[in-house]
Amino acid sequence: MLDLKEVILEQARRYDSFYLYDERGIDDAVRRLKTDLGAAEFLYSLKANPHPAVAESLFAHGLGADAASLAEVEQAHRSGLGPERIHYSAPGKRTVDLEGALERSTLIADSLEEIALIQRLAAARRITAKIGVRINPGFTFAGDGGQPSKFGIDEALAFQAVPAWKALPNVRIAGIHVHLRSQELHAPVLEGYYRRVLALAAAFQKALGEKLEFVNLGSGLGIPYGEGDRPLDTKDLGRRTARLAEAFRERLPGARLILETGRYAVGKSGYYITRVLDRKESMGTTFLILSNTLNGFLRPCLAQLVANYAGDGVPAGSEPLFTAVDAFPCEALTGEGPEETVTLVGNLCTASDVIARDVTLPRLLRGDLVVVKNAGSYGAVLSPMQFSSQPPPAQLFLSRDGVVTG
Repeated sequence: MLDLKEVILEQARRYDSFYLYDERGIDDAVRRLKTDLGAAEFLYSLKANPHPAVAESLFAHGLGADAASLAEVEQAHRSGLGPERIHYSAPGKRTVDLEGALERSTLIADSLEEIALIQRLAAARRITAKIGVRINPGFTFAGDGGQPSKFGIDEALAFQAVPAWKALPNVRIAGIHVHLRSQELHAPVLEGYYRRVLALAAAFQKALGEKLEFVNLGSGLGIPYGEGDRPLDTKDLGRRTARLAEAFRERLPGARLILETGRYAVGKSGYYITRVLDRKESMGTTFLILSNTLNGFLRPCLAQLVANYAGDGVPAGSEPLFTAVDAFPCEALTGEGPEETVTLVGNLCTASDVIARDVTLPRLLRGDLVVVKNAGSYGAVLSPMQFSSQPPPAQLFLSRDGVVTG
């Protein structure tokens, strides 16, 4: 059986800082989703972690792609996914984006103007573009009235536009997409949200006068970050989702129910390893200076920044930048001696380069290693690795067979 610590120690001979993505964790997460939520099919959210080996592992499990850029559409296309399995959803798509993705993906239109542009592009190619429409609904996760959003077309506007859309000769509306929130850990909350989306889909289908081929319920699937978080009960959510699917079967016959995995498929499978470069005492505080913190893994630094300035009034999460203050636990991989309380900082010329304050670790010296957990999603992709022109951390993939690749 693979010993993760031994793998990390071996790679630490070559790198001062690196991400390690463990395929075994990815396998476990995907199996859990597919087993417990069999009523739905899944799209992997490439923006969470587009590392080629990570994406290929998920596509091999049969997941499609949730793409947020033309580059992500092209990545999924190179991996052999067909247009029906690549959903391209993002605001502000450029003409060149739509042109490149038109026949390689299912475009999820984000505005009235975008649909008009798709019509012109499809007419020029003499094809019919089968698209989805992202709707900003008249409800929230909690069921209250809707909120202004840069994402999607307001529900009322979408229903008003249906007659004009039906008359478009080169565009066919095949489905809808709604996504309101990430990082939800409570199955009953997700069930209520899914119910509202399906009711909206049924009403939209009736107005359209044609059967919808898919309803994308968005993501929302959360992972436990802090010690107080309880994992999402996917078995319970699966039972609830199956009942909903059955209840809406007659109203939405044949429609595929789609969920985006968000961070769920990869978040817990990633580790960030960084080396102690120096230690110093300053006015009673012990600082351990690490390699590539803010410029290697930004999110722990953002969490500390929020905590430092918010005091007791720490705000709610703002995904994917901020989840919680304790979302990224740090552990010593090496080091001996009595425990001590330290502050973990980086080697950048900014005081914001702090990943943990007042943590208890065994005494660490230059060369020792610290592991930061929950680094599999929104880690490398969000980090400003050009800051200070430091060497960036490596990104490594540990296959289920024990082979490490870059």
